[in-house]
Amino acid sequence: MSFFKKLKEKFTNQTESVSDKFKVGLTRTRDNFSNKVNDLVSRYRKVDEEFFEELEEILIQADVGFETVMELVEELKKEVKRRNIQDPKEVQDVISEKLVDIYQGGNDRSSTLDIQEDDLTVILFVGVNGVGKTTTIGKLAHKFKSEGKKVLLAAGDTFRAGAIEQLEVWGERVGVDVIKQAEGSDPAAVMYDAVRAAKSRSVDILICDTAGRLQNKVNLMKELEKVKRVIEREIPGAPHEVLLVLDATTGQNALVQAKTFKEATDVSGIVLTKLDGTAKGGIVIAIRKELDIPVKFVGLGEKMDDLQEFDPEKYVYGLFADAVEKEEIAE
Repeated sequence: MSFFKKLKEKFTNQTESVSDKFKVGLTRTRDNFSNKVNDLVSRYRKVDEEFFEELEEILIQADVGFETVMELVEELKKEVKRRNIQDPKEVQDVISEKLVDIYQGGNDRSSTLDIQEDDLTVILFVGVNGVGKTTTIGKLAHKFKSEGKKVLLAAGDTFRAGAIEQLEVWGERVGVDVIKQAEGSDPAAVMYDAVRAAKSRSVDILICDTAGRLQNKVNLMKELEKVKRVIEREIPGAPHEVLLVLDATTGQNALVQAKTFKEATDVSGIVLTKLDGTAKGGIVIAIRKELDIPVKFVGLGEKMDDLQEFDPEKYVYGLFADAVEKEEIAE
């Protein structure tokens, strides 16, 4: 059974087909990437060096990342030789397998959140302004609340005009309280108040917003370190997650941002927003391979429930959904 068919069978029986969200959300990337691969395999009668050179170009254009592309193509060449694949159409199936393998390789960092079942969980959000950080916090708060958890938000982005009000709007929309101070206040003081409030109110999850002025990198990173120290002093081992929000539409620039934040703070996971708005969704693989940080959530639309936990198999299914359907028609 082909890898495509295995994925199709795995996701068909789900009551709420999350895989369909990935399929719809990755439409632009699929049109750019999968359709070009389809065109490539239809033009070649054999799998040769020229075939792989064109494939490299397609992968690089999808923002998979140069180093990752080189490694992936080498792995594909070995697998094609091992299986004695002659028909280019069969290479599509191998590509999908290898993309999942690349994502699932690396260290043991989990793609799931480190939720403290019987204690307060603190999640710290970092990222530059304009990437959708506040919106993501609101959507994640909605997700937790719908699961029956008591959630509290901390407005730690005290410097950007309107940031506190924006978080309050999301708090009202979702139905959770926001701990805040006046604009320009010390973010660490906000976090101190928020942790004390979360403890006194028996909150399950405290989600903390932070400033994102990357142009003042040194001060920003010092600020993040101070915030983390205050949280850890009040709750040993916290924050339990430091989630970096990146805008998928910025492509390789998102990778540069991730490297900067990784240098300054212990980022435990990535939230990749606006994946539905880019034709270069291969950035997911580049982030995982080049930074060895798991993508924990992806934004696949503007609705409240369009923030989805990342699953590499659903991601690959979304990339190659058209190929899966063509395979079924052919049968």
